[in-house]
Amino acid sequence: MTTHAPSATGPLGAAPLRYFRTRAAGPRDPLDTAVRLARSGLFDRHAVYEQDGRWWFAGGELGSVTVRQEYVTAEWHGVRQVTPRTTEHAIRELGAALADVPVADWRGYGWVAFESAAAAAGRPPADPDQVLAQLFVPRVEVEIGAGSLDLRCADAELLQRVLAAAGATSDDAPQPAVRPLDVEAEGPAAYEAAVADAVARIGRGELEKVILSRPVEVPFPLDFAATYAAGRRANTPARSFLLDLPDVRAAGFSPETVAEVTADGWVTSQPLAGTRARHTDDPEQDARTLAELRTDVKEIYEHAVSVLLADTEMRALCAPGSVAVDEFMAVKERGSVRHLGSRVRGRLRADRSRWDAFAALFPAVTASGIPKPAAYEVIADNEPGTRGLYSGAVLRATADGDLDAALALRTVYTHEGRTFVRAGAGIVAVSDPAREYRETCEKLASVAPYLTPDQEEDAARSRTTARP
Repeated sequence: MTTHAPSATGPLGAAPLRYFRTRAAGPRDPLDTAVRLARSGLFDRHAVYEQDGRWWFAGGELGSVTVRQEYVTAEWHGVRQVTPRTTEHAIRELGAALADVPVADWRGYGWVAFESAAAAAGRPPADPDQVLAQLFVPRVEVEIGAGSLDLRCADAELLQRVLAAAGATSDDAPQPAVRPLDVEAEGPAAYEAAVADAVARIGRGELEKVILSRPVEVPFPLDFAATYAAGRRANTPARSFLLDLPDVRAAGFSPETVAEVTADGWVTSQPLAGTRARHTDDPEQDARTLAELRTDVKEIYEHAVSVLLADTEMRALCAPGSVAVDEFMAVKERGSVRHLGSRVRGRLRADRSRWDAFAALFPAVTASGIPKPAAYEVIADNEPGTRGLYSGAVLRATADGDLDAALALRTVYTHEGRTFVRAGAGIVAVSDPAREYRETCEKLASVAPYLTPDQEEDAARSRTTARP
């Protein structure tokens, strides 16, 4: 193990905020290590983020920024400041608040609600206290790679406890039993009626495409860390994440990114649209559905218009001549389904920031619609309640300018005191309501079979229910 001198000092006239840095031998199974840290009980809040073969665990809090409709709350080193909003978009507000973080070389983890974009377009949330965007800088960050652990910690004593938790062995521990959720219990009628309404409105020229989703409530207390472990082993996501924060808990297996921004100004978006189920136990059926995905006119059209909008949004942000479609209509396997996927890339103009890029690309066209403002109206008219985290984003940002934002799909999450899984389908003029309902079921199969009850809370609830 190698330990480096503390880094970073904080302003605010307070004692300096310091990180100790340590490198240690890494685990055989990064997922297992991340989940052990999440279950360690060392922190009152935590996040896990997986990106390109590396995992980050973030625990505790040195400070945070929370954006609501009318105001921003920033808390650093125990000092809380509440100020009025100054920009129209919660994402830009988040970026402005992070311009002067009192921690050098900070790393931040957070999330953005779907409703933040609708609010910026003139549809404020019904609840003015709804969290629209939030990011925290952790007390501890552990980067988990193949054969190494890189730790950053605010105090040396805690660092040793984190190392012990990361190195603990759980090979012989029994895995909690999953409790699959029936995602068709309520039947297709309500969703199919919503699709029919959207198709009619598309036919009248109100919009070109909309993603309509349906929630399925999880009727038992959930062990999010165990659900994340079980679901991640069964999925092939572009990103994955686990959140246990005061305003949201979630475990997700994201099929795509909303925005990837590098410190030198390159921005990438990864739209996925067009879906067919995988049939891993039936090779012939699997080959047929793969061929359908590649040739179905509706799926190809849905994908192409999504890429076109992403390209248009990027050209408004990027230097002339720098925007290109690096990949077009490649087949991407994502757990229980396959998608058509593309990548659009460009170099940000000098007068645009990573937060400008994220705000412009948010919400993903593949989770909202075309044009986006009209899609927000159709979504509000046809979906029960608000989405919250669903089809928003989970993000990781760093002091040196990197930002990575995963689209929050294939996710189980809390919202307004309840727990949901949720899935949607892209509706265009030729959509068939029955097929679109079936697509939501296919996507829910990436999450619903891996839900793991919180055994202690579940037992307590059962005892209470059984009392005369």
